[in-house]
Amino acid sequence: MNVEPLAIPEVLLITPPRFSDSRGFFSETFSARRFREATGVSDAFVQDNHSLSRQRGVIRGLHCQRAPHVQGKLVRCARGAIWDVAVDARVGSPSFGRWVAAELSAENWQQLWIPAGFLHAFCTLVPDTEVIYKVTGDYNKASEAGVIWNDPDLALPWPVAADEVVLSDKDQALPRLREAGTLFTY
Repeated sequence: MNVEPLAIPEVLLITPPRFSDSRGFFSETFSARRFREATGVSDAFVQDNHSLSRQRGVIRGLHCQRAPHVQGKLVRCARGAIWDVAVDARVGSPSFGRWVAAELSAENWQQLWIPAGFLHAFCTLVPDTEVIYKVTGDYNKASEAGVIWNDPDLALPWPVAADEVVLSDKDQALPRLREAGTLFTY
């Protein structure tokens, strides 16, 4: 397993090995022991989520869960491709309000570890994209929070034009980061 810290070193780009032959391929996409040894992260995963986005330009996020139901996420793209982004939402952090991103695809087989304290979103780059992600905390509706995808203070360089973006009603109504209050403390 290859592990690469990004510009915000708590966010990790992970590439599990994939073994191919004439039949196809095999990959151990997650092993708790190997993940802990390679990353130093010992958080336990409690839930797996799987989404299908039918169109290019679907943005899901920027989402998080506040205490006491925080979630770290291990995200991978099983079909298609996404631009995956993590925004540091920890007030007092040296990287507060900064972001890192990576393209995750079925082809490149990479995963992104996003610890608790970060907002998370992805944008589909092709139709019929499937994303699978593990989380370290159970979903809790009262703890969910988020920030609008096009917050000008974040200035995220989304890989699709604004008029191509497909959002849920809930994601269209999210506040800017400066209006969201203290989501996390460093």
